[in-house]
Amino acid sequence: MAISKIPSAGFQDNVKFRNIIINGDMSIAQRGTSQASITSAGYYTVDRFRTAISSLGTFTQSQDSDVPSGQGFTTSLKMDCTTADASPSASDQLLIQQRIEGQNLQYLKKGTANAESLTLSFWVKSNKTGTYVANILDNDNSRQISNSYTINASNTWEKKTLTFAGDTTGVFGNDNNTSIELNFWLGAGSTYTSGTLQTSWTSTANADLAVGQVNLADSTSNEWYITGVQLEAGTTASDFEFLPHDVNENRCMRYFEYTTGANSHGGLYAGTTYIGHVFYKVRKRTRPTLSDWTGTSGSTLNNSSGGDRGGTDNMYYTNQNAGAYVIVGKIDAEL
Repeated sequence: MAISKIPSAGFQDNVKFRNIIINGDMSIAQRGTSQASITSAGYYTVDRFRTAISSLGTFTQSQDSDVPSGQGFTTSLKMDCTTADASPSASDQLLIQQRIEGQNLQYLKKGTANAESLTLSFWVKSNKTGTYVANILDNDNSRQISNSYTINASNTWEKKTLTFAGDTTGVFGNDNNTSIELNFWLGAGSTYTSGTLQTSWTSTANADLAVGQVNLADSTSNEWYITGVQLEAGTTASDFEFLPHDVNENRCMRYFEYTTGANSHGGLYAGTTYIGHVFYKVRKRTRPTLSDWTGTSGSTLNNSSGGDRGGTDNMYYTNQNAGAYVIVGKIDAEL
């Protein structure tokens, strides 16, 4: 009788959720599908992907339908330069990043002799050919590792695979704070390019982060697309892990939820202060901030005694009466 092979106990042998990146297929965009005139850092369109920009041109970001053919993707993240900056100042920067909680990374065994390597794979397209840089920053221990990749053909989808060695120095915090930043550089000034690109783990130094990086902001004809971002344990890239839409959406809502039709209920407290609540669809990473509410939310809205689950005593409105209510609002627990 044949004996079935028992897989090893490593997390990477588990087919489900091997991708550390959330929303790598760019399919969830709760905030909207397009944002023009981006000049400051923040989350704009595709969930979990943050734009870090400082004085390096102006961009429109969008969730786009341009994707590599025959790979199963339906959406990508697009960066479109609308105001050029061909001569960056020293501290200028432009990158797309995802921040990852330490408690999701413990199986990588970082800081031990058994530290796992990481392999990053993704599809990318741009008219701006040349050298680009991706790096992983360990925020808990101020360490970094980088790799470069080349966009060879203009306006052509290309798949890239980069492997980063395991780091035997510095453990990740086992908490809900940022341990890793995965960065895709699109432009940088000399503050970030004047050193040596570090392809082995080392202490973080700004000068080493984006050495050799082209400047996507040097022309208003420049565009950059990315999809299929996967970061996984091991030294080889597996096929992209497509998750059901509802699973992917719920993972994104741990960090951000744009709620509609969420009426609050409660009553007056201390004269003109109204206490209400709203229930989150998904438990948040931490106590969220509440903003951009419509309805009769009063002059002040905060979450001073609410938790990460939502519920009573969650939202306070001043200068209101017992008829106060909320229709639409942002619930933000991003890293």
